[in-house]
Amino acid sequence: MSESIEDFSWIGSQDNFIDHPNLYQIKHVIVGRYGGNFDAGQYKNEDGCLVWLDEKQDWEFSILLDAHNTSESAQIIIEQFFYHKHEMKHLLSLPTNHQTFKRIEEKILTIFQSEEFLSVCRNITGETACLIVVRKDKYVWWFSVGDCVLFLFHQELAALGQFQLNQRQFYEWVGQVNTFEQDVPCYSVGIKELRKGENRLFLTTDGLLECPHEPYSNPINIYNSFFNAEDPENIWSMLKNIKKNGVRDSTTIVFWKVNIAKEATRASNQEASP
Repeated sequence: MSESIEDFSWIGSQDNFIDHPNLYQIKHVIVGRYGGNFDAGQYKNEDGCLVWLDEKQDWEFSILLDAHNTSESAQIIIEQFFYHKHEMKHLLSLPTNHQTFKRIEEKILTIFQSEEFLSVCRNITGETACLIVVRKDKYVWWFSVGDCVLFLFHQELAALGQFQLNQRQFYEWVGQVNTFEQDVPCYSVGIKELRKGENRLFLTTDGLLECPHEPYSNPINIYNSFFNAEDPENIWSMLKNIKKNGVRDSTTIVFWKVNIAKEATRASNQEASP
């Protein structure tokens, strides 16, 4: 196993961060957490996240979880991926091609559809949205159940009004109520080529988007926030802002920046970027 791999995981029942915004940095990945305002009625945090990265092999792997009722569903997913981490990290180290991403998807489906995992889910309280994101070379891949959101911020895409990569899907969960118990499990996957230059990957639970007064319901407001200061300060400002606006729901953000040197796909009549 590569010594350059970094691991981090957390669930809200460990530290709820109610009334206390928090930033944690793993190498170049920033995790922002805020449990919500006690005065608004918040008393628990059921979010969770996992981050693995390998700078030498040039990949990041993240899971973002937004559970409800209890955080048990978030906890069992993180436990499952740690149980399978040797195989997952082997897949992440393979050459960057379509087959590698297909194998990662197949492994995730094997985990979620195993009888052992389904049996555990039947005996817990609550369920979770689950967003899994892999960045490898100049591609970002995602596997999404539910309503956590993945944004990609790049000036070329912003000029065309594109910020969000996945679509929020409601009434999809993993846990006590479980899409993988259905005859046809419902989830979405996608792959996006990153553009040449600076790409910002921004994963968030819905507390940020549904905050009172909606300071970040429009993704262009999140995008514009990154031109105010350094990235950690900008994430910190977002958390302080939703606290000021009286947010109740918890918010977890996973963010990192990738600089891509390779050219990206362009139309046949477009010039290459400088």
